[in-house]
Amino acid sequence: MKQRITLKHIAKIFDVSIATVSKSLNDSHEISTETKEKIRAYAKEHHYKPNSIALSLLNKKTKTIGIIIPNILNSFFAKAFVGMEKVASENGFSIISCMTNESYEKEVNIMELLKNGTLDGFIISLSEGTQLKQDFSHLSNAINEGLPIVMFDRVTNSVECDKVIVDDMQGAYHATEHLIKSGCKNIALISEIHKVSVGKLRLKGYKKALNDNGIELDDSLILNVHKKDDFNKLLNPYIKDNKIDAVLSLDENSAIKAQRVLLENNYKIPEDISIIGFTNGKLPRFVTPSLTTMSQHGRNVGEVAAKMLINRLNSEDDIDYTTKVIKTSLIERETTKRL
Repeated sequence: MKQRITLKHIAKIFDVSIATVSKSLNDSHEISTETKEKIRAYAKEHHYKPNSIALSLLNKKTKTIGIIIPNILNSFFAKAFVGMEKVASENGFSIISCMTNESYEKEVNIMELLKNGTLDGFIISLSEGTQLKQDFSHLSNAINEGLPIVMFDRVTNSVECDKVIVDDMQGAYHATEHLIKSGCKNIALISEIHKVSVGKLRLKGYKKALNDNGIELDDSLILNVHKKDDFNKLLNPYIKDNKIDAVLSLDENSAIKAQRVLLENNYKIPEDISIIGFTNGKLPRFVTPSLTTMSQHGRNVGEVAAKMLINRLNSEDDIDYTTKVIKTSLIERETTKRL
């Protein structure tokens, strides 16, 4: 196998110090033009590449950040990741991305693995398992070891760090109020994310909108779907037993599934039942009828999170921790009546 050319190798060829080679390659004024030209020509001819790990140890920065997300199949997280990668690339940072698949144990193991590598900091959205367990020591430990963290979307107040959150409560409030203004009174709420912080915030927004508009809360209209549940078997009797005229789904999956079940039961959408879902991915645009959604602006969330981390890494001063709030937007399509 062909040996990789190093600074030490080039120094030996020209009988100079490694420092002289390094300064020549960096066009230092301390080295004569003749020496610089010879060394740079040799390096180019032999395809010399700087050792990034050695440089990172020298500079005490790796220009690499870790991104940890719960689920890459979720369109919100996919969009957030695109935003992070864009900002990282523009600022000369590389990324290492990992998925916890909603597992606390995986999240802890990933953090330990990446901490021992060459990383400058982390961007993370907490797994469902971590939020249920309420153990955030792996995050606090990383911060105490000098690795800054930016949390996004699913966050905790138990760890002091920079955060980017979506105004989920206000988003659900806006969606519910929109349904009320279009004439709906019996609004069902369906959720597959009731165990995580964002699901709880959206539930609060739904309840507040009902209360503010003089509609009494009916707990029987709230359907929490668990991972092991058969969605169709659960939803069919639920629809038949409740006289609902609208559905607010707190996630994209349950919105698409609910729409399919309603159509299979010969409901006209939105004439009989209106639907609003969360997360404005690609699917809502292409189902028939196209789905009205609450956009969380995932790409923007990702860009803001990456900028916050990079700004902290580039700053020589201590910066106060901040929390940025991203507002949601209602994207009206064919599953809701026009106001």
